[in-house]
Amino acid sequence: MQIETPIYIIEEDLLRRNLSLIADVARRADVEIIMAFKAFALWKTFPIIREYIGSTTASSLSEAKLAFEEFGSPAHTYSPAYKSSEMAEIARMSSHLTFNSRSQFETMSSLALKANPELSLGLRVNPQYSEVGTMLYNPCAPGTRFGVTADKLPAQLPSTIEGFHCHCHCESGADVFQRTLVHIEQHFSPWFPQLKWINFGGGHLMTRSDYDVDLLVGILRQFHSRYPNLRIILEPGSAFAWQTGTLEASVMDVVSVRGIKTAILDVSFTCHMPDCLEMPYHPVVRGAETVELDMATSPCCYRLGGNSCLSGDFMGSWRFDHELQVGEHIVFEDMIHYTTVKTTMFNGISHPSIGMLKKDGKVEILRRFCYEDYKNRMD
Repeated sequence: MQIETPIYIIEEDLLRRNLSLIADVARRADVEIIMAFKAFALWKTFPIIREYIGSTTASSLSEAKLAFEEFGSPAHTYSPAYKSSEMAEIARMSSHLTFNSRSQFETMSSLALKANPELSLGLRVNPQYSEVGTMLYNPCAPGTRFGVTADKLPAQLPSTIEGFHCHCHCESGADVFQRTLVHIEQHFSPWFPQLKWINFGGGHLMTRSDYDVDLLVGILRQFHSRYPNLRIILEPGSAFAWQTGTLEASVMDVVSVRGIKTAILDVSFTCHMPDCLEMPYHPVVRGAETVELDMATSPCCYRLGGNSCLSGDFMGSWRFDHELQVGEHIVFEDMIHYTTVKTTMFNGISHPSIGMLKKDGKVEILRRFCYEDYKNRMD
C-alpha cells in the first residue's frame, strides 16, 4: 500500500501491547496508572485506551478539557502555576489537582474547592534527587522551579491537602525508581500519615523491552505494606506510546557539498522531531546504520535535512546499503510519544498527517493538515 508522506503512523497492535502490559502492572501492584497527555494526546485513539485505563493527567486548561470532553473522565491536574481566571474551569474538569508551591495553594485552593467541592488537592514535592542526566529534562535539577522541599513544609499540613506529587524520572528503569524512592521517603515520610495518596509522576518506562517489570511491582507492593493508607498513582507518558509507530518521509532532493551528501526530506527535525535537536538524540532510521560524523563522506552515507530554512535543521549521519533516490521513503522509528505533541508549523512546512495501522492491516487517516491550520494559528 502506497502511503502519501509525510505521515505519522501508529500501529494499533503495538499500542494495545503496551496498554496490556500497563494494565497488568496496575493490577499486580494494586496501583492506579494514568496517561500523561504531555507525551501522548492522539485523542482519536482514546476509545482504545479507555479499554485499559480510567484516567489521564493534564497540565493545562486545554489538556483538562481534552481529558473531560474526549477521554470521558476528570483529569489528575498539575501545573507549575494556575491563572485565577482559569481555576474554576480546571477544577470542574479535574478529580485531583496538585499545586506546585505553598503560595499557589494558599491563593488558589479555595477557588478550586468552591468550583468543585469533591476535588482532591495535592502538593508537588521535590526530594532534590534525580538521575536524569539531561538537564533540560531533569525535574529536580538545582534551582528547579518544580515542587516544595521538605524544609519548606509545616509539620501539620493544611487539612485540604490530601496527597503529594513527586516527579523525578525521564524514561527511567525500575532500579532508578528504587534508588529514588529512598530519597523520597527520607525527605517526606513524616507527612505520609496525613495523606490519602501519593503520585510518583512519570518517566517509568515499563514498556521498554529491558525494563524490570517484576522489580517495579515488588517496589510498589512493598511501599504499600509500609504505608497502607496511601493510594499509589503513576502517570507515565512515553510508556504508553513507546515503539508504537513511525514518521514516514520522502527524499525530495540530494545535494553534495565538499563530499558531504544531504538528502532533503519532506519533513523537518525542527518542526516534526524537535526532541532530536533538543535532547539531543539520534533517531533510528529503518534500513540504515548510524555512523560517526567523520564517515560522512563515505559511500552511501548521508545527512538527512529538513525542508525548512533553518540552517541547523539536519542531523547526521546514516549509512544506507544503496544510493538514495528522489522519491524514496525514509522511515524514522519510534516517533509517536512526545514527537506528535511537540510539533510546530514553523516556516509553513507541511505538517505530517496522522494515521493508524489497524489490526486488519489497513491504514486509517486520523488527521490531515492544510493551509488553513497554518493560517488559523495567526488569526
